[in-house]
Amino acid sequence: MSQSLEVEKQLRAMILDMQLGPGERLTERWAEARLGASRTPVRAALLRLESEGLVCREGRGWMVTPINIAEIDQLFVYREVLEVAAMRLTVADLDHAGLDDIEALLDDCGEAASAEETHRIGLEFHVRLAQLSGNEFISRGVADAMNRLARTRWLEDDPIGHGWAEHRAVLAALRDGDAERAVTLVQAHVRESRDRLLEVLRAGRRSFRARGVMVA
Repeated sequence: MSQSLEVEKQLRAMILDMQLGPGERLTERWAEARLGASRTPVRAALLRLESEGLVCREGRGWMVTPINIAEIDQLFVYREVLEVAAMRLTVADLDHAGLDDIEALLDDCGEAASAEETHRIGLEFHVRLAQLSGNEFISRGVADAMNRLARTRWLEDDPIGHGWAEHRAVLAALRDGDAERAVTLVQAHVRESRDRLLEVLRAGRRSFRARGVMVA
C-alpha cells in the first residue's frame, strides 16, 4: 500500500471513530508528525477525504467536516432513492447465492459482537444488498452515503441492534420475489433510521457542542 493510501486509511478511521471530532482543526504538519508521513502523501490523502465530505478547508489549513443536520437529511433521501431502485433491479434478476452470503453476514453478528463489528456489518449489509442490483453506480452511491453517515453512530445513545429484524425481512421479501414488499420495507427502515437520528441531533445539539462535537 502506498504511503498516501495508508495515511488516508488512518485519517479516515480516526474521523469515523470520532478520535478527530467534527469541527476539529487539522494541519498538514500535524498529520505528518502524527502519522510519520511526508507532506505530499498527506496532502493527497486530505484531498481524497475532502471528496468524501470528511474534511474541508479551513483558511490555510483543514477541518474535520462538522455534522450538518440538513446534509444528514438529504443523505437519507439520497439513500432511499438508490436503495429502492436497487430492490427493483435485484428482484428482476435475483441472485440467490448473493442473498445467502448476506444472510450469513448477519448470522455472524451475534450478541457478543462489539459496537464496531455491529456497525461494520450493518453498513456492509446495505452496500452488498445494493451490489446485487448489478448497477455499479447505485452500489457506489450507497457506499458513499453510508460512509458520510458513519460518524453519527457514536452520537446515538443505543446504536446497536436497530434494524436487524428489518434487514432479515428485506431478505425474505427478495427471496419471495416480492419487489413491492422489499421496497416498502427498505423505505420504512431508512426513514425510521433518519427520523431517529435527526431527533437525537436536534435534541442534543447543545450538549454535543459542549463535548466539542460541532453540529450545524
